[in-house]
Amino acid sequence: MQTPVLIKVGGHQINDAEFLTELAATIRELAAPVIVVHGGGVEITQMQQVMGVQPRYVNGLRFTDETSLSTVEMVLCGVVNKRVVRVLLNAGVDALGMSGVDRGLIRARPIAEDMGYTGEIVSVRGEIIRELLAQGVTPVISPVCLGEDSNFNVNADHVAGAVAAAVGASQIVFLTNVEGVLIGEERAERLAEAHANDLINNGTIFGGMIPKVKTALEVLNAGVPQAAITNLTGLRSHGGTVFVREA
Repeated sequence: MQTPVLIKVGGHQINDAEFLTELAATIRELAAPVIVVHGGGVEITQMQQVMGVQPRYVNGLRFTDETSLSTVEMVLCGVVNKRVVRVLLNAGVDALGMSGVDRGLIRARPIAEDMGYTGEIVSVRGEIIRELLAQGVTPVISPVCLGEDSNFNVNADHVAGAVAAAVGASQIVFLTNVEGVLIGEERAERLAEAHANDLINNGTIFGGMIPKVKTALEVLNAGVPQAAITNLTGLRSHGGTVFVREA
């Protein structure tokens, strides 16, 4: 079996029907096995507001109380996960939706005492994913994970990095709305970790691209050889900006 690629899809794109249709067609044509990890923060926030719950964030992470955990499970494991699976299946991709809870795929614990049911990853059963890939199945994973006394809401980027490391993925691709990181007018094809940090510090990388780049660099530290930031065009052409650790 070829080394898999993990594709992380964020919450800002996961409710875009046209985007999902194009994503499914692209995954169908990729030569490497694919794992999909998705977020859904936009729709979680919308549902919290419908339920009269004010979203709260601590250091960029969503605070998850008991009511919010039920909302997270409903949106991520139900609405969003099944939407992605449906689109993939209808495009001819043999997809299976699951969360970190199913078969104890991803175990988690509280990330901090004051963060409620927001969790951090303890372990990943990578063999489950490898078995599915060997059968030609594309796993679609929502970032709700298994704890001892409760499930936990875990940041989808962290789940993507941990799953990719556990299965020995060759690369994580973070899909966004731009083809990659621009240096002046030119897209950077490849950035080493130190150079990427320098570009953040000198202001070349700025605004909303900063958290994307920092997430890609964190994935390298999780043990994944490469991380890429790109859009669907870059995914199809193996383009985008690829981040690598120094030798």
